[in-house]
Amino acid sequence: MPEQPQSPRAQSGDTPPSVRELLIARLNASDLAPEACDVLRGLLPEERVKSGTRRTGPVQLRSITAAGWRGIGPRTTLELPPGPGLVVVTGPNGSGKSSFAEAAETALTGRNSRWENRRAGDWKQGWRNLHSPEVTAEVSVKLGVGERNEPVTVRRTWYGSKVDDARTHAEGGDGSERKLDEVVDTEALDLARPFLPYSELGSMINGTLGDLHDAFFKLLGLELLAELDGRVKDTVSECEQGIKREQQLTEQLIGELATLDDPRARDAVEALSSARPDVHRVRALLSNRLSAAEAELSRLRRQASLTGPDLSEVSGAVARLREAAARAEDARDGSAEDARRLSKLLEAALDHRRRSRSVDCPVCGNAGQLDGAWAERARAEVERLQSEAVQAEAALQQVAKARQGLHDVIDPVPVWLQADDSPLSELWRDWARCRSVTDAAALADRAERAAVALEDACRQVREESARQLAEHDGEWQPMAMRLTDWLGVAETAEAARAGRPHAKKARTWLRSVINELRDERLRPFAERSQEVWQQLCEDSSVTLGSVTLAGTPGRGRVELGVTVDDMTAPAYSVMSQGELHSLALSLFLPRATHEDSPFGFLVIDDPVQSMDPAKVEGLARVLDAVAQDRQVIVFTHDTRLHQAITHLGIRATVLQVTRQTDSVVGVETVTDPVGQALAEARAVSLDAHVPQDVADYVLPAMCRGAVEVACLVTARRRLRDEHGLSLPEVEDRIAVLERTKEYVALALLGDRKLQAHDAVEQIRQGGWQLVEAFNSGTHAPLPTVDDRKALVSRTKSLATAILRSGARADLAQGLDNNGGTR
Repeated sequence: MPEQPQSPRAQSGDTPPSVRELLIARLNASDLAPEACDVLRGLLPEERVKSGTRRTGPVQLRSITAAGWRGIGPRTTLELPPGPGLVVVTGPNGSGKSSFAEAAETALTGRNSRWENRRAGDWKQGWRNLHSPEVTAEVSVKLGVGERNEPVTVRRTWYGSKVDDARTHAEGGDGSERKLDEVVDTEALDLARPFLPYSELGSMINGTLGDLHDAFFKLLGLELLAELDGRVKDTVSECEQGIKREQQLTEQLIGELATLDDPRARDAVEALSSARPDVHRVRALLSNRLSAAEAELSRLRRQASLTGPDLSEVSGAVARLREAAARAEDARDGSAEDARRLSKLLEAALDHRRRSRSVDCPVCGNAGQLDGAWAERARAEVERLQSEAVQAEAALQQVAKARQGLHDVIDPVPVWLQADDSPLSELWRDWARCRSVTDAAALADRAERAAVALEDACRQVREESARQLAEHDGEWQPMAMRLTDWLGVAETAEAARAGRPHAKKARTWLRSVINELRDERLRPFAERSQEVWQQLCEDSSVTLGSVTLAGTPGRGRVELGVTVDDMTAPAYSVMSQGELHSLALSLFLPRATHEDSPFGFLVIDDPVQSMDPAKVEGLARVLDAVAQDRQVIVFTHDTRLHQAITHLGIRATVLQVTRQTDSVVGVETVTDPVGQALAEARAVSLDAHVPQDVADYVLPAMCRGAVEVACLVTARRRLRDEHGLSLPEVEDRIAVLERTKEYVALALLGDRKLQAHDAVEQIRQGGWQLVEAFNSGTHAPLPTVDDRKALVSRTKSLATAILRSGARADLAQGLDNNGGTR
């Protein structure tokens, strides 16, 4: 591909060009034919405005809380140190540590990866803690959001027995309700997911890694290219389908036409049988049918589809009109008006009586006629007359409505029949004239007769026209209709044949550009994956080379360049389980630590399993590097990670999870191993109730153990850093140590067989005497608490000196501040 010029924005150093702009720049500089360029420009989607990564600012984990969830019964909180750093959460299997990891994932994402591929019954039985059925099941995380580290709690609470019976809500530090999508970017959760459960260590490296491919495609901002590729692919497919459809229909028509004994059919077969069907000849063949007979055929077709009145509809309208007319039989034109006139006359007499206060009739002059009895009878008559008038008017309105309903079903004469003098036309005119009849009885009778007569005539015309059509064209007429349809298909295929080559060239060019841009944007991720792999598998014979994306979303895969002793091999067939886990981490970390990710934390569950000692040490180094600018929380029951962190002098917070009866879970901070051993010895030394024989035996053994631990920490560091030994070689030397003198010699001199008296005395005067006492298994009696404290104090001084000699000033300073006696 020729060198592509930079876009104006890229040259000016402003905002980097978008993928769409990069593509247009390459398209303008390409040597593609104009038609192929037009295909791409016509299908190119508009640039989508993303919801915005880092919209919520950086997100840190402050704590994880669970209640009635998995292995945790009563509410328990795992407090986490703020800011970047490595946190190791340890505890034996079943202690509840993984329940915290799952709680964090479930609170933020609403799902638990570990259970997604399990049977529904297992998950239904396993998500709620069985020891605390009375506790409301709940998981929550307290986050620090934004540059100001604003406290926000995201809580998921269950209100029913099903795992889906839950609600998630967020609240600020002041208790105010927050919108979850304003706190956690759900798109970022998918693209730069900060959770790596143990179940995904295996599943994410199983198969073609389609989900990982799609996530990377979106993360790299390449969705527009994938959409354009899909559109071009669909265009090519539509062209091929149009051509194929024409070929199939042509073959079918040739077979059917060959069976007809008709010269027109033979002409059509010749037109269709050429190497490229002759569209113009077929069109001319069909045009010749437009003769004088075509008008007659058109008339017959209209008549064959003629429909007259709907007799059931007419019958219903007639019945309603007759029923309304029967109810209005007594409501003649004047009855309602007479009733209203008489009622008004009586109302006037009653008004005259009320105004004049006279009971004499003003009409006949008779005295006393308009008395109270008369007035009462008159009012009753007024009410009766008014009711009679209303009923009469309603009956007349129903008649009018029914008459209009019958008029509405009467269709006018069709346009093509209006100038015709046939009996059918006359019958239709008679039917149409029914709309001018107003008398209900006359309209009902006339419409009923006219509808029956017209429908019978329409039926006879339909049948006769269909018979004449069948006789007129026989089998050719349907074939002519098929050929007309074929013309449309052939014209589409003709356009497809012209456009298909350009669409194919456009897609070929586009795929090369997609590969170029994809590889260019993926390169930093691939390089980071290789770096992580090299740190994790430094001594492995398996090498991870290129990491590339193949295909497009929904049909893509991640391709891994794996070699064994410089020989190419499939990753999944040559890697050990530990190497597969290392590969999963190598792919997870670059994605999760993407610079646009708003998550300042990673949660990794049990990554140590199946790893040999060298890989565990490599893992510690990798986690330490990531923890320089992110909060890395690792859950593991394997003590080797803690040991490796200690050996390498990596700063880390170690939290230990313990589980008591009835799923009561506790969390405590674990100090460094030397400080922890001295703290335990100090606790025994301060206990005045410890029996003399126990103190004389147990306390020296505890002090000896503290010194030996300090020696191991120093020896491992010195042998690795100063002597250049590998981790297995270091462990081989440590495995044969038996006596305290050997521990000290290995730590200070690098050889367990050397005499370390002078070295000990040089770092701590009087220290050798303590070493000899530990070595011989004897010690002066410890009759008082002060004697016991003195022993611990001497032990602390020697352990501190040994650690300082191995450049472990940080641990030695910790002992000065916290360990041993005060």
